[in-house]
Order: sequence, then C-alpha cells, then structure tokens
Amino acid sequence: MAKERTFVMIKPDAVQRGLVGEIIKRIESAGLKIVAMKFIKPSLEQAKKHYAIHEGKSFYDKLITFITSGPAVPMVVEGENAINRVRQLMGKTNPLDADVGTIRADLAMDIGRNLIHGADSLENAKYEIGIYFTEEELVDWEWILEQWIYE
Repeated sequence: MAKERTFVMIKPDAVQRGLVGEIIKRIESAGLKIVAMKFIKPSLEQAKKHYAIHEGKSFYDKLITFITSGPAVPMVVEGENAINRVRQLMGKTNPLDADVGTIRADLAMDIGRNLIHGADSLENAKYEIGIYFTEEELVDWEWILEQWIYE
C-alpha cells in the first residue's frame, strides 16, 4: 500500500459556520487518517508563505486578509492517494461548479468562502505541512480500521 500525506486546512468561514466536525467526519469517513491537527489563527507570516504562489494576483490581498481573519484548522491526513482523494472530497474551487456530494457543493455558497483548502501535489503538500507543523507534531499511529479500508 502506497500511503501519502497531504495538507488540509479548514478555513475560517467553516469554523465560524460550525462545520469543522462535518468536514472532519467526511475526511475520516473517506478512509483518511488524521496524523496532525491544530486549532489556530494563522499568522501573517504563515499566510504569506502558504499563498506565495498567488502573490501579485488580484485576489492575493483579500486571500491573506481572509485566511488570517479568524481561527482555522490545519491538519495532515494520510492514506492511499490522499492528495487526489482530498481534492475529490473538496470539490471544485467554485462551489457552483463542484459536484453534488462534495464539501464545497454541499456546504459552500461562494468561491471566496469555500470552506477548505487541500494541497494539489505531493511537493506542495510537503511545503504546506512545513508551514504549520514540525516533524515532531506528525503522529505515526496504527489505525485499526485500515484493515477494513484497504486490501
């Protein structure tokens, strides 16, 4: 089994709307294991590192202001094909274009308030994990349910 780890952040809008539990439930129900999680208010420094790829774009300042506006829940999840699986669970960035059954289609109303972020590649996952977590904060543990999820 080829496991990978990916970065996920439940954004401030989801926290404010009381959707943290629902989103975590969907992630765990999909067979992904949480190996790190925090409840934080992202710092300006973290936000700028996280979204450096968007610097100079028209939405960059709004994005930085939004992600630092309140508490968020960054986490690291693990599982087979975790990056693609999380991206399927999230749905397209614009909730109006997302497939029914995805987090964004079911729970979000606006492209700028789309509840959740997930890394789009293994390289970006490693980079984003490093912004919010130290290596010591990533917990290796045996999830007994894995034998019922994977062959």
